[in-house]
Amino acid sequence: GKNCSLLQEMDVIQKQDENCYCYVQNRTIHLQYLWSTLQIKVNSREKFRFEPISEKHNCRNSETVLEFAACAVQILWKPETCTETFLSLKQYGEDVCFKIQPFKIEPYTVRVKREMLDGKLLFLFVAGIFLFHFANSLSRSAKFFYLSGIILGVLALLVFVLLALKRFIPRHSTFWILMSGSWMASLYFIYCFKENMQWLWSEHRNYLLGYFLAVGIASFAVCCQHGPLTTELSITLFTWMLQLTAFVLIYCGVTIPQVAYAVIAVSLCSKGLCYPLGAACHIARKMKHHFKSKKLLFKYLTEEEYREQGESETIRALEELRSFCRSPDFPSWIAVSKLQAPHRFAAFVLGSPHVSPAETKAHDEQYGIGSSFLEEQLFETRAQSEQDEPANSVHEEDEENENEIHMQISFPYAAELL
Repeated sequence: GKNCSLLQEMDVIQKQDENCYCYVQNRTIHLQYLWSTLQIKVNSREKFRFEPISEKHNCRNSETVLEFAACAVQILWKPETCTETFLSLKQYGEDVCFKIQPFKIEPYTVRVKREMLDGKLLFLFVAGIFLFHFANSLSRSAKFFYLSGIILGVLALLVFVLLALKRFIPRHSTFWILMSGSWMASLYFIYCFKENMQWLWSEHRNYLLGYFLAVGIASFAVCCQHGPLTTELSITLFTWMLQLTAFVLIYCGVTIPQVAYAVIAVSLCSKGLCYPLGAACHIARKMKHHFKSKKLLFKYLTEEEYREQGESETIRALEELRSFCRSPDFPSWIAVSKLQAPHRFAAFVLGSPHVSPAETKAHDEQYGIGSSFLEEQLFETRAQSEQDEPANSVHEEDEENENEIHMQISFPYAAELL
C-alpha cells in the first residue's frame, strides 16, 4: 500500500482515475469506541469495480491448504460492477485496502464517516448477554426450538440436512466427520455472505428472498416432523450450543477484544458462582438469625383470637396425644392398669371426643348462659357498684365543704361587702 491514499475520518475524496485507498487502524484503545464503526461509502453515476487488496486476499501468503482454498473461492466470488458500495469497519479491526476501477471517465466520491454508536453491534452484544443467561429456559421452549431450526436451515443448510438425516448414517464416526466438514463449509459461506451482503441484496434480492422463504418453510416442516427436544441429554447439548453462540455474539458485538473476553469471563463466573452465592446467602441468614436481638415482642390478642387459638391448640394437642398413644413406644399396659376407665381411654385413642356429652351438659348448666355462676358474678358486680356510689357522693360533699371553708378564709370580708 505504498502508492495508496490513506483515508482519515471525515474525508471526502473525488477522483476520476483508478486508485487504491487504505485505512490504517488506530491501535490506542478508548472505551468510548466500544460500539463505534467507520463507514466508507463509494458512489458514482457510472459503474465501477470495487476490489479488496488486503493481505487476506493475497493467496500467495496462505499458510495452509484450507486458507488457499478459501482465498481462491473469495477471488472467484467477486462482485459485479456497481454504482455504489458501502463498507463498515470496526474501530480496532484489520487495516483495509481496496481499489476503485472506473470504466468511464466519470468522477466517483469516497466518503469516510464515523458512527459512534452502531446499532448492529449493540444489538449483537445485548442479544449475546440475553441468550447466555436464558439459554437453559430457551432450550426447553418449543417455539424457540422451531425458530432455531429455521435459522439453522437458512444459514447452515448442510448442517441442518445432516442433522435431519442422522438416523440414516450407521456409524457415529462417519457422522461426526461429515458434521465437521459441513460446519466448516457453512461458516465459510456465512463469511462470504457477510462480506458481500450489500451487493447480493442490491443485485439478487429476488433470489435471496426465494431462498429464505423456501428453506425456511422446509426447515419448519422438518422440525415439526421431529418435534421438540424431549431427552435431558439433547436439551443439555442444545443449551451448551446456545451459550457458545452467545459467546460468538458477544465477541462480534464489541470492537475491543479485551472487553469481549472480560464479559465472557464474568458471564462464566456468574453462572459458576450461583451455587456458592446461594450457600453464602443461606449462611448469612442463619448468622443474622443467630446474632439478632433477643428482645421479645408481645402481641395482645382479642377475645375472638384467644378463643380460636385455644380451640386450635387444644385440637392439635389432642391429636399429638393420640398419635403418641398409638406409637409402639407407649407403655399401654402400665397406663391401662392405672386408669379408672380403660374403655373410655381406648375410645379416645381411636378418635372419640375427650369429653362425654354428660360432662358437656353439666359444664353448660354451670358456666353457660343462665347458669348460677354467671348470676353470682352479675350480682357481685352490682353490689360493688352500689357500695361505691354512696362513698363517691360522700367524698364529693366533703370536697364541696372544704371549698366553701377555703373561700371564707381567703376572703373574710366578702360577706360583709355583699
